[in-house]
Amino acid sequence: MTVTAQREAELIASIPKGLLINGEWRDASDGGTYDVFDPATGKVLATLASATSEDALAALDAADAAQKQWALTAPRVRADILRRAFDLINERRDDFALVMTLEMGKPYSEALGEVTYGNEFLRWFSEETVRHYGRYLTTPEGKNKILVQNKPVGPCLLITPWNFPLAMATRKVGPAVAAGCTMVLKPAKLTPLTSQLFAQVMIEAGLPAGVLNVVSSASASKISGPIMKDHRLRKVSFTGSTPVGVQLLKDAADNVLRTSMELGGNAPFLVFEDADLDAAVEGAMAAKMRNMGEACTAANRFIVQDTIADEFAAKFGAAMAALKTGRGTDPETNVGPLIDSKARDEVHSLVEAAVEQGATVAVGGNKVEGDGFFYQPTVLNNVPNDAAILRQEIFGPVAPITTFSTEEQAIELANASEYGLASYLYTSDFSRMFRVSEQIEFGMVGFNAGVISNAAAPFGGVKQSGLGREGGAEGIEEYSTVQYIGIADPYAGR
Repeated sequence: MTVTAQREAELIASIPKGLLINGEWRDASDGGTYDVFDPATGKVLATLASATSEDALAALDAADAAQKQWALTAPRVRADILRRAFDLINERRDDFALVMTLEMGKPYSEALGEVTYGNEFLRWFSEETVRHYGRYLTTPEGKNKILVQNKPVGPCLLITPWNFPLAMATRKVGPAVAAGCTMVLKPAKLTPLTSQLFAQVMIEAGLPAGVLNVVSSASASKISGPIMKDHRLRKVSFTGSTPVGVQLLKDAADNVLRTSMELGGNAPFLVFEDADLDAAVEGAMAAKMRNMGEACTAANRFIVQDTIADEFAAKFGAAMAALKTGRGTDPETNVGPLIDSKARDEVHSLVEAAVEQGATVAVGGNKVEGDGFFYQPTVLNNVPNDAAILRQEIFGPVAPITTFSTEEQAIELANASEYGLASYLYTSDFSRMFRVSEQIEFGMVGFNAGVISNAAAPFGGVKQSGLGREGGAEGIEEYSTVQYIGIADPYAGR
């Protein structure tokens, strides 16, 4: 699709810029606003209302007022709303893809992929809505009947990150709607426009007023602070950095809130000597360069068996060198900008530090001059195991390669991280796949696969990567509470 400046302007102009509270778009209570920027140019894309603490509590008021009736709504009604929203997003997939390209920077073709991926959460949970079963059974001694039912946990605060603006919203809103929960959604201030458009679609799909409230703000603490202290809130779901997640867990403890935390990652990409090297390189490109490396599931540590390390590095380096950076609206672009100048500076600092510690730059290694926040696709060879770049989440298009000699050493290197979200394993030995998967400390393993995120699968990690799962059959459980009713068995003793 050819994208013109007029097309961009018309689309941005069509998106609501206010706060969605109780079904109405409104200005911030103090009239405050903030700007959203195009990371490919550094120019202002749009100006949005910036919610205050007063607005946050007004949104919670609306969610609390709607909760009782929404919980009593028939599962099929909730399912049909999600399915209508799925259809509407499919109809407007070009709009959603372009908005994400403009505010986040990813290439348009990749943004279309996120529309498909993110929208699938709505379809998946529309189907799970009517299959959220309880159970009925007799107690072992035969005196009572046990009735177990799932009930919505109640009003939820959903805090989404900037890197997957649609998928992170649908991954939280979908199961909350399915379970019968009302919501206050706080999108990332860097990429709120997609959430604004998504909320408008949910209204068009028939979601009642007050069920979904959206409070974008320049200050996350002004939203989360007062809401999380309010006894009416029953759950918080957060995707973002580990330090922020830790603080939210502390805040949640005071109110005994249910929590779902999808935090940082530092994914190892293990390549054994019996792997199909061409497939491994293809998987490495997908695992590293999806979203310009700005993903918690991104492969950050390429741990390659020493007998094939040179061949892998040469093929991988050639594939990385062939990528073209540019604005995501350019059909020839493979790699868009990083989200802002701070992010680019942090990535470059990690590269410089690695080189000082002995790593060699095989490909890239520098900022791209000119407008926007571009960074060259980069491959680093001979990275020492104590380098900072192997311990920190890179969040950029940089691939450090280190080596191992034995399977035991590979497992040790993979586990040498405080994080435990995604991991990747390339080998032709199924027995090794089971051995390694059982010993590495990660919530997800990609076996000969570079992309593993799917609405039907439980997404989440261990250790400092968080707790809880999103997607799969497990996803709706995060928004449910279990009630047990003990019933005297009328046939007991007969």
